[in-house]
This record gives sequence, C-alpha cells and structure tokens, in this order.
Amino acid sequence: MYLKSIELSGFKSFAKKSELLFTSPISSIVGPNGSGKSNVAEAFRFVLGEQSIKSLRGKKGEDLIFNGAGGESRSNRASVKVTFDNSNKVFGIDYPEVSIERVVHRDGINDYFINGSAVRLKDVIELLLKAHIGASGHHIISQGEADKILNSSGKDRKSMIEDALGLRLYQYKRIESDRKLKKTFENIAQVESLRKEIAPHLRFLKKQVEKMEKALGMREELARLSKEYFRREDLYVGFTKTAQRDERTPIDEKLALLSKELETAKAVLARAGEENKKGYLILDLEAEMAGARAHKDGLARELGKLEGSLDAEERIIRKQKELQTSDEHKMIRLKDVEEFARTLEQEIEKDHHILGTVIARIRDFIKGHKDSADSSLIVDAEKAIEHLKHEKEKVEHEIEKASAKELALREKYDAEKARIEKEKDSSRDAEKAVFRIMSEENDLLAKLVLIRSREENIKKDEAELVRDVEEVAAVIGHEVLQFKTFDIGSESEAVAEDRAIQENRKREIERLKIRLEEAGISGTDEVVKEFTEANERDEFLARELLDLEKSAESLKVLIQDLEERLQVEFATGIKRINTEFGELFSTMFGGGDAELVLTKEKKKKKDALLEGEDVELEGDDEDEIVEEGLDISVNLPRKKIRGLMMLSGGERALTSIALLFAISQVNPPPFIILDETDAALDEANSKRYGDMVEKLAEHSQLILITHNRETMSRAGVIYGVTMGSTGVSKLLSIEFDQAVQVAK
Repeated sequence: MYLKSIELSGFKSFAKKSELLFTSPISSIVGPNGSGKSNVAEAFRFVLGEQSIKSLRGKKGEDLIFNGAGGESRSNRASVKVTFDNSNKVFGIDYPEVSIERVVHRDGINDYFINGSAVRLKDVIELLLKAHIGASGHHIISQGEADKILNSSGKDRKSMIEDALGLRLYQYKRIESDRKLKKTFENIAQVESLRKEIAPHLRFLKKQVEKMEKALGMREELARLSKEYFRREDLYVGFTKTAQRDERTPIDEKLALLSKELETAKAVLARAGEENKKGYLILDLEAEMAGARAHKDGLARELGKLEGSLDAEERIIRKQKELQTSDEHKMIRLKDVEEFARTLEQEIEKDHHILGTVIARIRDFIKGHKDSADSSLIVDAEKAIEHLKHEKEKVEHEIEKASAKELALREKYDAEKARIEKEKDSSRDAEKAVFRIMSEENDLLAKLVLIRSREENIKKDEAELVRDVEEVAAVIGHEVLQFKTFDIGSESEAVAEDRAIQENRKREIERLKIRLEEAGISGTDEVVKEFTEANERDEFLARELLDLEKSAESLKVLIQDLEERLQVEFATGIKRINTEFGELFSTMFGGGDAELVLTKEKKKKKDALLEGEDVELEGDDEDEIVEEGLDISVNLPRKKIRGLMMLSGGERALTSIALLFAISQVNPPPFIILDETDAALDEANSKRYGDMVEKLAEHSQLILITHNRETMSRAGVIYGVTMGSTGVSKLLSIEFDQAVQVAK
C-alpha cells in the first residue's frame, strides 16, 4: 500500500482537523447525500495540484475554505495533507514517507509543502509524475468522470489514455523541451543580434588597432634608428670638438707667445720713436690689419648664422612637401567645395545620365585637388629663404670688401717690411722682429679662422642634434633620451663612417616621423583596451552561440527520442488496454467485444485555433494539421449495436467502467479513488462491479465513495461521513467485521 493517510483542516465542510487512515487495500467512504463525502475526493484533487477551482465545485480559492456553520467560526485557510509510503523509493527521493500539503488562504494565495519544506507547484507535479500520479486523471474517477471518457472527443480521450499509461511524464518533458528549445532559439537570435550589433564597431576597432600596431612598429623602428643616429651623431660631435680643441690649443699658445714677443718689440720701437718716427708706421699698419681681420671674422660668423637659418627653412620646406605627398593632408578651400557643389546641382538639373556625370565630376574634382600643393608654411618658408639669401649676399659682399681692404693693408705692410729690410742699422732689429711676429701671427690666424669656421659648423650640428632629439621625443616619448646607452659597436669606426650614411639615416627618421604624425597614435591604450573588451565580448558571444546551438541540437535529439518513445509506448499500451478492455467488456455483457481505435483527422490551423486548441502559430492559417484521437468501438452480444450513441444508460456505465478498469490494470496507479461510479448499476451488475473492484485492488489501493452495499462489502475499512444540522462534516470509522454486518 502506498497511500497511508489524508488530513483535512478547514477544507470545505471539514471545519476541524479530520484524518483518514488507509490501512486496507480497499477503503470505503459512505454517507448520505450532502454530508460532504465527495469533498474527500475533491481534497485529493486539491492536494495533488488541481488548478481548476471549477472542477472542485468552486468559483475562487476562498470557496474551498470553511465559511463557518453550527457555532463554528469560519477558517482563514484550508489545508489538505496526504502521506505516502515511500519505502520502495517510488517517488525517487530518500525518505521512508512522503507528505504533500497544500494550503489556500482567503486572498487566493496557495502554499505547497513536501515533507514540511515549502516548494513550488512545479516541484509537486514533478514528484507525483515520478510515482505515476497526476492532479486529476484516471486515478480519481467520479460518477461524471466515468461517463466523461465516453463523451469526450477523440483527442481528449487520447489525452486521458496517455495520462493513464504514464506517458504524462514524457509529455511533460517534451513540452518542457519544446519550451526550452523555443527559448534557446530566442537566445540564439538574441546573441546573433548582439554580435551583428557590435560587429561594425569591432571591425572599426580592429582596423584602428591594426593601424596602431603598424604605427607602433614604425615607432619601434623610429626609436631604434633614432637612438643609433643620435648615438653616432653625439660621438661625431664630441670627437670633432675634441679634435678641434686639440688643433686650436697649440695655435692659441703660440699666439700668446708671439703676443709677448710683439709687446717687447713694440717697447723697443717706442723708445726709438723719438729718433725715428717711421717705427710708428709699422705699429699703425699692424693695428689696422688687426681691425680688418676682426671685422672680417665678425662677418664670417654672421654668414654662418645666415647659412644655418637657410638650412632650417629648407628643412621646413622639405618636411612640408613630404607631408603633401600623403592624400590625408590635402586641403580644399571652402570656396572650391561650394563651386563644385553648384556645378553638380547644375548637372543634376540638365543631365539625364546624372550618375555617370556626377561620378566623373567627383573624380575630376579629387584629381584636381590631389595634384595641388597649397601650403602657407611652404610659402612663408620660401619668403624667409629669399630674405635670408638677400642678407647673405650683402654679408658676402661685405666680406669681399673686408678681404680687399685686408689685402691692401697686407700689400702696404709687405712694402714697408721690404723697405725696412733694406736698412742695415741696428735700430731696425725691433721692426724686423715685429714683421716676423706679425707674419707668423697672420699664418696662425688664418688657420684659426678655418678652425673657428669648423667650430661654428659643429656647434650648428650639436644644436641641430638637440632639436632633433626633442622632436623625436615629442613623437615617441622620452625613451629616446637614453640614446647614449645604445650599442653601435666600435666607436672609432662609427666616428670614421661616411657622413652620407648618417644623412640617409636622418632622411629615414624624417620619413618615419611624418608617417607617424599622419597615423596619429594618440589614445592607443584606450583604443586597444576597448578593442580587447569588444573582442572578448564577441568571443564570449560566439562561445555562447556555439553552446546554444549544441544545446538546441541536444534538445532536438531529446524531443525526437521522447516522441519515438511516446509513440512506441502508446501503441504498446493501447494494445494491452484493448486486450483487457475486450475481456472485461465480455465479462460485463456476457459476450461481445470492444476496443479503442486510433483516428486521424485533418484540420485547418485556423479552425483548430477557433476551437481553442493549442496550435503552433507559425505558418499560414490555411495550413492543415493532422489531429490524432481515439474512438471506442463496441459490439454487444445478441444486439446489432456497434456505436456508443446506441447504448442505454446502464450499458454506457458498464462500458466506461470496463474501459477504466482495463486502463487501470494495464498501468496500475498507486491508488484509485472511485467516487460513486457504481451509482447506475443494478444488483447483478453491482456484483460484477464488486468482483472487478477486488481484482483491481490486487494492483492498486482503492478508495470507494459509494452507496452500494455490494461495493461496501468489499472494503476492509469504512469511513462514514455525517453532517446533521450543524453543517460540519464529521468522520466515523468501521472495521471490516462491522462493515460486513452493516452491508448485510
């Protein structure tokens, strides 16, 4: 026995807690009409999850709660608890007993409990399905339910049989699988939509990252090349400055020595000056020559500065022209664009072949401006160069004049020197010394001028190196400032390298700087981070999509397996039911035969929808669907009756009972409640009914709600339900021995 007890509290007419213990394979509940005995059957429906209040003879949940009568105050809630024996683990959980309780409150809220723990209705249904128990079905059969299987449509009858065969669990799983599959397809569509939504932005970010990776590659190349160039240039400048210093030092020392000797000679000449005024002439010439040299040196330095400025302006022009080779830096005046737009409008108004004309106009416009090179920086630089060249020409002219003056003084000086050499008196020794010293000084000063020129050049190179380092640092960062640690191998070989190679490196550096400026790599970290996040999101969605597709395939396979299993078990079950149905029918009627016949009916989808059937909404309303059902074929002995419509009331009752009992014997539920299904039977048929009840009790626990004495006699325990004038149902129990006496 599986069913141990049912407990009612505040449910309908059972005001107080009432408990029925089922200790016999067959228990009977008896009582006069209106006493509330059928409320027990409805309590079973209620606790097992019935959601139709109408089937419980109510309009709303509050109608199920005791409303007060006979001095008893109304209840605020109704509860029913049923307890099962689970020693054989029929419910699939590890408890020796399983209790299911349902509570309804006056506000309509329902609570469900399994072994005292709050659960969902879904949990209760799933637990009951494992034990082949449903909220309402073949195991709770009222007088109306017995005839219902005959009056139902073929489709509904098929559903009842499927429920009785224990296929509801598979159908529930199939419905759940269908729902999950539909939800999976919705999720797939949503994920695909999300991927499509982020795809354009992801492609844009990918291109940006690729562009930046390329720029970063150029940046690394620029950093490497710049460090090598700056390291070599720094070595060259340092070595050249040292060499120039080493070359100049002995000249400066010699000039200092000659300066002292000249002072001594001048002192001698000064003392002899009173005697010979000609001694002053050589001193005057020497002073004029020194002034001329100083003026010439100053002009040479100014010329060096002008040449440096010219070089800077020429570098600006070169850089701007390199920038203009890139189409990204082409500038178009607004006036030209407006004129172009007006031309297109005119062409649109008059030209029938507008598309080709517009395309040609656009191409000509782009080509015309692509070949242009309007740059204010170039214009300004060219103007500056013209000015500097003019200033350079003036300085060069002044240098020529200074050189001519110096040459004239030198000739005069040489003539005076020759005259003095001809004189043999001792007073001229000092003058000879002066001429010798000045001659040596002139030679040394000529060398010094060349050294100073080279020093100016190396200073320009050094200043340019500083500017180049700052410019590159502005483009790629301060890491380039560490160029002095860059390994270039032999320093002596680096210094001795052909300067043309260094110039090539510098041109390559300028080219890379321009390309990097065009690329614009600012905000690299943010773009890379955004791309990484977007790509990770896309990869996550791709994995999720793959998982969903796999899940959809698994669900399709599961649904197919469930459908195949339903078909096989349904066909097998119908065959077994027909065997039992035929035997029971023959027993009931003393012959004849009966069977269930599978029918198929074609319906248009719109008609099925109008009839309230659950139909897939996809497709055309005119599409046809095939609807399966079950028909009942009967053949009474000694009568030409082959249809249900020709049966009498008693014959219909016997047929329905035979079918219900046949169903129960094929797939016996743990318990069956028969609510006055024997009401229409006469005495002879009641005995047959009682015999079938006892046969049915061999497989299922029976609870009989009846007035029939023959039926009562088969029960081991009888519960009597009384009400009286109080309006409150009460229970009385009678054991088997007493039941036999009452039945007699």
